[in-house]
Amino acid sequence: MKRLLAAFALHLALIPGLAGVAHAAAPTGQIGAMLAKPDQLCGTFDQTKRLAGMKKPLVSTGRFCVVAGKGVLWRTLKPFPNTLRLKRDEIVHLQGDRVAMRLDARQEPTVRMINGVLFSLLSGDLGQLDSLFEVDGSVSGDSWKVALKARNAALARAIGAISLEGGAYVRSIQMVEDSGDRTEIVFSNIKTGPGAVLPEEAAQL
Repeated sequence: MKRLLAAFALHLALIPGLAGVAHAAAPTGQIGAMLAKPDQLCGTFDQTKRLAGMKKPLVSTGRFCVVAGKGVLWRTLKPFPNTLRLKRDEIVHLQGDRVAMRLDARQEPTVRMINGVLFSLLSGDLGQLDSLFEVDGSVSGDSWKVALKARNAALARAIGAISLEGGAYVRSIQMVEDSGDRTEIVFSNIKTGPGAVLPEEAAQL
């Protein structure tokens, strides 16, 4: 179960926000002020995962939506359709309209930890994760870079080391696992406000 949760956390490293701590090397207040926090945000992603020992990377593309008060929808469209839905207390894996798997925080406390981290990231809350991450970052013009390193060994195994780049929104995320596996996600076609969420996505949130 823990390995599965780790895979979900890695797969869901899409989040359009950023978290950090009050650290002298990271201008978190300046970065926080740069981040937009819309109620609805959707876009497309290109994800590339490089597994240690394998020459050919695993590539996937799709759409994501973040809706305040509802959750996160992560829709892989290629090479195989696959949908994950995050809410505060659960992670749901959907195949079409069928629930293939549901992870509930009441049975698996790790779900709450992972979702807490991810929701803090998506909300751009720069003060909620000070006990979980060491952070380093910089600002140049209207762009920023941040590196997050988990303090807790269990969280490090689940999420790994994270680096983010962006401006008003996150443009890319890179994750590195202890095994050497690397995941890079690039976001594009960002839309916010009414109309950002497609009807079929609204039905799943």
